[in-house]
Amino acid sequence: MLGWVKDGQGEYANALTYYKQSIKIKQKILSPDSVDLAVSYQNIGIVYEKMAAYSTALSFHQKALEIRKKILPSNHLDLANSYDHIGLIYGQMGDYRNAILYHRKALEIYEKKLPSNHPDLAISYNHIGLVYGQMGDYSNAFSSHRKALEIYQETLPIYHPHLATSYNNIGLVYSKMDDYSNSLLAHEKALEIRKNILPPNHPDLATSYNNIGMLYAKKGELSKALLLHERALEIGQHSLPQNHQDILLYKHNIQLIKNKL
Repeated sequence: MLGWVKDGQGEYANALTYYKQSIKIKQKILSPDSVDLAVSYQNIGIVYEKMAAYSTALSFHQKALEIRKKILPSNHLDLANSYDHIGLIYGQMGDYRNAILYHRKALEIYEKKLPSNHPDLAISYNHIGLVYGQMGDYSNAFSSHRKALEIYQETLPIYHPHLATSYNNIGLVYSKMDDYSNSLLAHEKALEIRKNILPPNHPDLATSYNNIGMLYAKKGELSKALLLHERALEIGQHSLPQNHQDILLYKHNIQLIKNKL
């Protein structure tokens, strides 16, 4: 429980400590193929994902998947959840073939088991959209993200983190397509949601400030861009390891703008 709380607050090192303590206890009292152990492995994998430690994250998700494949039906939703996370990690590691493969395994289960407007379907569409975006296929990326957003708009409260994620993803695709006006609108919607539901030093807020800063830089509004990137860095330094790739990105963006001012 404490691990989940710290994870939600963006305190990833503390979250790992609590999750690993939980695993040690469960390993003493549960079967090695316990569903509860699979959940703990997955929770740790998710935290490592957020810390950009993708190889370590992948190993924990694969442990969770191995247990679930042994004890669950082949179309069980927990299997789809594992496939989705593994697909996302492969995407971050640049292995797009495996990313699409695992995301489509997840989507296949979701389409069989869930109503057509279920939020978990939207998560799967979002993840597939991310991979298409990484591959430079922006048309398919936009289509996937729009499907996700439509489901979220129909089923979730207006201030929900999944809606923020969809707006953020759509904003990134618009930016890649050089449509900066629509990109800015989408990113500002994501930021509005995140400011309403997240702690002030949460890494997702830093992501939004950085994305908006990049748009202002592309539009030539360098002073606004610098303030936004500095805010992103300030948040990142409070919530992420100092060698995290996002912190390095924020510092790089700040330096680029200072060189132009």
